[in-house]
Amino acid sequence: MIVLFVGTTAVLWAWTALTPSNNRPWVPQHTRLAWAEITDSSARINDIRNFSFIAADRFTPAYYDTSFDLRKIATAWFVVVPFSKRWRGPAHTFVSFGFTDSQFVSISVEARREQGEIYTPLQGLLKRFELIYVVGDERDVIGQRAAFSTEEVYLYPIRASPERVREVFIEMLRRANQLRVTPEFYNTLTNNCTSNLVRHVNEVVPGKVSGGIKIMLPGYADEVAKNLGLIDTELDLAQARERFRINDRARRFIRDPLFSLRIRGASP
Repeated sequence: MIVLFVGTTAVLWAWTALTPSNNRPWVPQHTRLAWAEITDSSARINDIRNFSFIAADRFTPAYYDTSFDLRKIATAWFVVVPFSKRWRGPAHTFVSFGFTDSQFVSISVEARREQGEIYTPLQGLLKRFELIYVVGDERDVIGQRAAFSTEEVYLYPIRASPERVREVFIEMLRRANQLRVTPEFYNTLTNNCTSNLVRHVNEVVPGKVSGGIKIMLPGYADEVAKNLGLIDTELDLAQARERFRINDRARRFIRDPLFSLRIRGASP
């Protein structure tokens, strides 16, 4: 029993002594941390990811920098990607933002992986991954999932004023900036894609989204958002899921320069 106690204590000490870092041999998708220079009227985002995919695991890396006029921000879109068709619980969620000049940009909160690592929810509890805010072009962040994987991708319009959308956008960029200075560990339950989105929404509208099992199981996040009136549709949930599933359009228009408009069924 003494040996067991000493061994357990040593493991717990080693686990608590782990510290997050931004200096590791990352997978190509997570090599760079986006960062933003924010003023009252604009946000210049550096290292926006713009990978060109030809398969789920085959791509050409690319990045760019550009400025967004915060006075032109207009819409927010909630993306839900369930990992399984048998059970909706496990999923990835993220958001995209649209501007009146037809610019779009996605922000995806992810487990930052090192080379050779594969994400699993269990390892996500054990300080195996850092946290990363991937800021990317929609043809990359949405297209890689909707056009080149077997996962179903849902793109829901959010019911919110441009002022609220702008506040959330700025808060997410500030958090991305913070992670460049102070890295954090990802946690499957407490510091994941959905918990961070809830945090940003509640920072703008305190108490808007409460906790619960369906927040911990992000495949049901669209149901939660629909019940809160956050999804801009009068359709019921089943109809909304059918209407806003975008895989077919994404596969058809993945090479189209107007990809963001096409997946929304919009004309140029």
